[in-house]
Amino acid sequence: MLGRKAFVSFLAGVLLGGCVAAAAARPVVTAVRTGEHVGLTRLVLDVTEKVDFRTFTLADPYRVVVDLSRVEWRAAPGKDDRKGVISGLRFAQFDPRTSRMVIDVRKPVEVRKAFLLTPRGNWAYRFVIDIAPVDEASFASSAGAPEEPVGRAARPSPPKPPRKPAAKHVVAKRVVVLDPGHGGVDPGAIGVSGVREKSVTLSAARELKNILQKTNRYKVILTRNSDRFLRLRDRVAMARDTGAHLFVSLHADSIGRRGVRGASVYTLSEKASDAEAAALAAKENKADLLGGVLLKVEDEEVEEILIDLGQRETKNRSAGFANIALPELGRRVRTLRNGHRFAGFAVLKAPEVPSVLVEMGYLSNRRDERMLSTAKGRRPVLEALARAIDRYFDEIDVAGVGG
Repeated sequence: MLGRKAFVSFLAGVLLGGCVAAAAARPVVTAVRTGEHVGLTRLVLDVTEKVDFRTFTLADPYRVVVDLSRVEWRAAPGKDDRKGVISGLRFAQFDPRTSRMVIDVRKPVEVRKAFLLTPRGNWAYRFVIDIAPVDEASFASSAGAPEEPVGRAARPSPPKPPRKPAAKHVVAKRVVVLDPGHGGVDPGAIGVSGVREKSVTLSAARELKNILQKTNRYKVILTRNSDRFLRLRDRVAMARDTGAHLFVSLHADSIGRRGVRGASVYTLSEKASDAEAAALAAKENKADLLGGVLLKVEDEEVEEILIDLGQRETKNRSAGFANIALPELGRRVRTLRNGHRFAGFAVLKAPEVPSVLVEMGYLSNRRDERMLSTAKGRRPVLEALARAIDRYFDEIDVAGVGG
C-alpha cells in the first residue's frame, strides 16, 4: 500500500503525464504558404490534427482574422507569405480555447472560401482560406467579429433588426483556354481521305468546351471559333491575357507510317524527347510562316521570358497534367507507347500558364481519321480530357496553393 507522500507523488505524476499527453495531442501548424490565383489570394496551413475555425474581417487597418481551436504554431511566417493582397501575418494565443491568426491585407477583402481538407496521400490536414478584393461598401456590410468563440455552440440571443445583406460574389471559375490547332490558310495535316486537321481540331474544341461548361466549374475560352488563321504568338498571348489556369492545344497529326495510331500529350522542353517529337515541333512552329510571320524574332522574345524561374514550376504543372491525361486517355482510346513527349513547341511557351499539346490521333491512319471525323468518334477522347482537367484541378485544390 502506498504511503501518503508516495501517493501524492504518484497522483502528481499521473496528472502531469495527462497534461503532457494532452499538450502533445494538441494540433500543430507545421507550415504556412500563400499563392496568387486570378482574382484571389490563397493561404494554406498544414495542421497535424483536425481543427475548428471561424473567419471574419476587420477595418482600420484592413485585416482578416482566423480563430482556430487551440493549436501549437511551429511555422514561422516570413516574407514569402506576403503575396497578393496579404501584407503580413501574425499569430497569438487568444484565450485558453482559441488560437488567433491575423492576416494583414492591403485593401478591403472578403473571405471567398475557408475549409479544412482531410489527410490524403502524403498530406495531413490543411486549412485553406481564399481572400479576394471587394469594394468598400461590400466590405463594410460584412466586416465585424462574430459573437460566438470558435468551437462553442451558439447560444439563443434576442432577435436583431435585419441587416442589409452583403453583396454576393460568385466564386471565380478556373479559366481553361482551348486552342484548336491551325486554321484559315493553314490546314494542318491532311488525312488519307482528305480530312483537314484544322476542321477536326475546331470541332473537337467546341465539343470539349460544351462538356466542360456543363460542370459549371470553368470559364472556357477558344483561341479561335471559326476557320481563321491565328499566329502562334497570339495564341500564347490569349492564354496569358485571360489569366488561364490551363492551356490545351488540340491537334491531329499525320505521319509517313500509316500503321501508327493513338493519342499522345506533349509538354514544353527545349530538348526534344525523340526525333519524331523534334520534327513535329519544327513542323508546328513553321505554321506562322503561312501568315508571313518570322518566328525567329518571336522565339527570341519568348526565350527572354523563359529566363524567369517561374517557368520551372509551370513546366512541372504541365507535366503533372500530362501524367493525369495519359491514363485517362488510355482508358478510353488507344495511346502511343511513350505517350508523354517533349519538344520546343512555340505555342506552349506562356511562362506562367501550364500548357500541353494533345495529339488526338493520326489522320494518316484510316482508323484514327475515321474516329476523329465524327462527334461520336471524338467523344471518348474529349471525355477523357475533360476528366483529366477535373482531376488536375482537384489535385491542385487538395495540395493547397496553386493552379
